[in-house]
Amino acid sequence: MSLITQGFVLGAGLGMRLRPLTDDLPKPLVPIFQKPLITFAFDHLLAAGCDKLVVNTHRLPERFAEVFPESLYRNKRVLFLHEPEILGTGGGIKNADRFFESEPFVVYSGDILTDFELAPLFKEHIRAGNEVTLALRKTHFPPTIGLQDGRIVEIGGKDEKIAKYDFANVSVWNRQIISRIPSGGSVSFIPTLVEAIKKGERIGGVVVNDGKWFNIGSAKGYLEVHRVVCDEQWRPAYLDPNHQWPTRRAPSAVIDPTATLSGFYSLGANCRIEKGVRLRDTIVWPGAQIASRSVLENCIVRTHRTAEGTLRDAII
Repeated sequence: MSLITQGFVLGAGLGMRLRPLTDDLPKPLVPIFQKPLITFAFDHLLAAGCDKLVVNTHRLPERFAEVFPESLYRNKRVLFLHEPEILGTGGGIKNADRFFESEPFVVYSGDILTDFELAPLFKEHIRAGNEVTLALRKTHFPPTIGLQDGRIVEIGGKDEKIAKYDFANVSVWNRQIISRIPSGGSVSFIPTLVEAIKKGERIGGVVVNDGKWFNIGSAKGYLEVHRVVCDEQWRPAYLDPNHQWPTRRAPSAVIDPTATLSGFYSLGANCRIEKGVRLRDTIVWPGAQIASRSVLENCIVRTHRTAEGTLRDAII
């Protein structure tokens, strides 16, 4: 039985870094080989024993309702909390707190894709008696969190003698500390942690350098996930073995037999690839169309858009 059974997935971001991909779609719903990004978080949490899922939303909440029309995922109820005014990471956690039981809960960013083991994070949180425990790892981002003997001793500090890591966007929280997050407006949870560290309270960290970790924060990063899945034949271990993923071509995709497809392409539902098209390393979203004899490389074609001509490194 899991030590932690409640999960809160942050889905209310503005998606600014990923625009224009997020103009019509919240970042947590962008497809990765036909599978919405946020569902990897759901699968990861469910596999780790979390059977209560809460998600906050802000932009385009109706799109979440379209993807999860009955607020269910794999027959598990998902509670969606809409934020008319964005509350930030701290405000979002505080707003969701009332829906959880007294035990700790996981906070998981809805815009990452990872498969590191959650169990060590859960176990250390309980064993050490931490108020909050952050998953930490080495990434391509500058390390800003200082860890010493399992405790976070600084965030954003410059002490070179302390081992530094990046936040892996997954954490475990005790409900008691959430009352200290300020109410009103959009607030980050970082100031609350910094204040707790100054007071000598137990804010812990667990290094999780196993597995893959992607922060889908740019079109380049979005394409890179698809490349890794194809080139390295990577698939998160927590996915249901009966779930067929990755799906390179949606069953309803219409592809002219004269089209040429290569690299890490992905073809969404009801898209149309017309005669003589050449696609390489290109992601085509549902309902998009590639005009006859077009040549696309390293491109992303969004839902209900049409791409034509010779294009490279383009978002349509």
